[in-house]
Amino acid sequence: MDGRGETNGPKDGPAIEADDAVDQRLGETVRLLRQRAGLSIQDVATKTGLSNGMISQLERARAMPSIRTLRLLSIALDVPISYFFETTDPADVQRYIVRKNSRRLLRLTASGVVKEALTPADEGQLELYELTLNPGASSGTDFLQHTGEKAGYILSGSLRLWLDNQAHLLEAGDSFRFPSIVPHMFDNPTQQAARVIWVTTLRQTDSPAG
Repeated sequence: MDGRGETNGPKDGPAIEADDAVDQRLGETVRLLRQRAGLSIQDVATKTGLSNGMISQLERARAMPSIRTLRLLSIALDVPISYFFETTDPADVQRYIVRKNSRRLLRLTASGVVKEALTPADEGQLELYELTLNPGASSGTDFLQHTGEKAGYILSGSLRLWLDNQAHLLEAGDSFRFPSIVPHMFDNPTQQAARVIWVTTLRQTDSPAG
């Protein structure tokens, strides 16, 4: 998780932060959300199952989280995962519409994943993303479980979706849906980038407004 992979963002998308700025902003976001919730690093470690050292490194921009790690943090800090996305110019924000060049980005350089929010930042009951997975990219090394549902559609390339220890290799045109309580993870085992539309519902205890 400490590595620095090379992730290429969409060519026609919004302006992209430098890697160091992304790491710094993510770390500050985690720290501020933790402090707002009145939690210590040990409290967050207990809630997530992550080590104290990992959380401290994330807050100090010494490590880059995986999608699984951010999902665990979002659950522990009781916020949607979209809280960790790069901000958008307020002039480009619309309540119900997201323009292509105004998408909020989440770039996980160590995991090789770029996650673009396709739903507005306003409150709602589901989150819609476009994921770009570089060769070898993954959601993390461990399975994740939580309440809600997930679904998706493979736009291009290949996605290997692991559900309850069973691997499913999905190609362009394939789709899926499963309860998020099923242990799951995903990766791109090929030498070509993959693009996936990804849908997830908020956990039953989530407040849509965050």
